[in-house]
Amino acid sequence: MSLEARLEELGRSLGEREAAHAEALEVARAVARRLRDSVESALERFHAGAAKAGADHLKIELGPLRLDEKHVRAVEFDVTRGRHRAIFTVKSRGDVTLVGPFHKGKTEGPCRSFPIEAVDEIENALGDFLTRFLEEATSP
Repeated sequence: MSLEARLEELGRSLGEREAAHAEALEVARAVARRLRDSVESALERFHAGAAKAGADHLKIELGPLRLDEKHVRAVEFDVTRGRHRAIFTVKSRGDVTLVGPFHKGKTEGPCRSFPIEAVDEIENALGDFLTRFLEEATSP
């Protein structure tokens, strides 16, 4: 069997296996999109506040929504500044995990996970999580 045929067969087999998770992954993607929109709005306010105070150099980058680097059935996005990073992961099994903050190239963590339905709890944790990230990422 040719390489192309083998990989096509493998793709079909893995695709059939993963198709059963497509709906749950789409729910995770929608939750992650809403979470990212919330983080984007909060970072816009952070940047405006920093600029108003005379520190417009405090720039945080918000990454795109993408398939999770570790889990094929999850989506993620991150915030970074220099070597500082924090990751937001939403898994198709129904949980949101906040990873970090940590330095790129170092062990990830700490992590906190919440059920997708725990909207208020996630919102409260998100504030603490972003505050911790911003304080670490902007320390001299």
